[in-house]
Amino acid sequence: MKSIPKDFLWGGATAACQCEGAWQEGGRGLSVGDMKPYRPQYKRTELEKQRTMTSEILKAAHEEKGYGMYPKRYGIDFYHRYKEDIALLAELGLKSFRMSIAWTRIFPKGNELEPNEEGLKFYDQVFDELAKYGIEPMVTMNHYDTPLYLIEHEGGWKNPKMMEYWERYVRTIVTRYKGKVKYWLPFNEINAILFIHYMGAGLLNDVEGDQLEQSKYQIAHRQIVANALACKIGREIDPDAQFGCMIARFTMYPAACRPEDVMQCVLDEDHDNYYFTDCLLRGEIPGYMERFYEEKGLHVTVTEEEKEILRQGTADWVGYSYYQSSIDSAHKEGMEMTNSNLITAVKNPYLQSSEWGWQKDPVGLRISLNQMYDRYHKPLFIAENGLGAVDKVEADGSIHDPYRIDYLRDHIRCMRDAIVEDGVDLFGYTMWGIIDLVSCGSIEMSKRYGVIYVDCDDWGKGTFERKKKDSFAWYKKCILSNGEDLD
Repeated sequence: MKSIPKDFLWGGATAACQCEGAWQEGGRGLSVGDMKPYRPQYKRTELEKQRTMTSEILKAAHEEKGYGMYPKRYGIDFYHRYKEDIALLAELGLKSFRMSIAWTRIFPKGNELEPNEEGLKFYDQVFDELAKYGIEPMVTMNHYDTPLYLIEHEGGWKNPKMMEYWERYVRTIVTRYKGKVKYWLPFNEINAILFIHYMGAGLLNDVEGDQLEQSKYQIAHRQIVANALACKIGREIDPDAQFGCMIARFTMYPAACRPEDVMQCVLDEDHDNYYFTDCLLRGEIPGYMERFYEEKGLHVTVTEEEKEILRQGTADWVGYSYYQSSIDSAHKEGMEMTNSNLITAVKNPYLQSSEWGWQKDPVGLRISLNQMYDRYHKPLFIAENGLGAVDKVEADGSIHDPYRIDYLRDHIRCMRDAIVEDGVDLFGYTMWGIIDLVSCGSIEMSKRYGVIYVDCDDWGKGTFERKKKDSFAWYKKCILSNGEDLD
């Protein structure tokens, strides 16, 4: 009987800037994530009651030492509770834990010549704790976590000198954690610079003005080269480690069978997804980007040295996040739109939406796995997949989340079909937000992803106590059966 490989890495994913907290401890500096404020969402869908917030409440939260207004600064206090959290992950049966290192814990400003030893020791402790339970870490080097100082004082990723700071950071952490970390991801959702350019690179609309598109694509190129550089020097330092790349994957369907709609899908997938993975897995800039730059009037500087880095720094495998599919059309005018992960897309009438407007499409995951494997024939890894929803704690403390179980079951079933029926080489799956954390997009706790509940509200109020949801037991059973028991 066909089945998922026995060494499959079942896991969960988090990010330092959304869970660690302790933003003023251990010598840590500020990153771009620390500056994203929480703004109440008054009405997401017709099913949600309108929230009312007054300016007095906002003012009070702002005055409370930044708590509430800037949720990523305290996260879920993983910095102090990592042993408790890792013990829960071990009880869950995780084989892998995807996490990130906060760049500003290692180099608080980003341009120092020597790293912050206290920050390095913290991750030593985290990796040792994971090793105690036999959990394999998968580590992202930059998960929307660029040092704020570099953005404010050195132009951030627009400045070529950024590569010097990046290389020093990469060399430091790969050398320090050699033997402790086998799987590395240089950038989280590297294509996100095109959609959430502040989180991706610290770009601000009012600062960039009409140069925004030029800046985005020049930085996209620079970060692609930075990813390749991390793969190249990382393998030199630790030949036993593996270095990948990661995008936010958008499986796109044409709105109609009109050839121009199909062509629009091809064009948008090229620029939004395949541009990044083509560079990082094939080692060269695809020809279609030359046409794109010319059409858009962009002038992206590419040096011969950078081309050589791309050739030498191809990724060992490709990871991606998948939450939903999207509809594309050459004629979007007048079409109903919906919120999507990072982007706004045409609404698909055949799919259901989450409370945040994300359209659920497990079959789209299977499609994307086939598309990515057919294109590259390299190992794949699902680095993020999950459902953000409002959870209710019952009077007895229980948390029933059948909607999350349904979402995970449907997607894992389609993932399993891609492996055992389609022959896709997929070596792991880390569901996003294995433990509740601050949402990246909406900067709130209300949009919960985890199978572990954290008692904290949108304003940072709560005991931070951890509780198991119904989905905890379900995912534990799924892992124990290697994806066979999904009931």
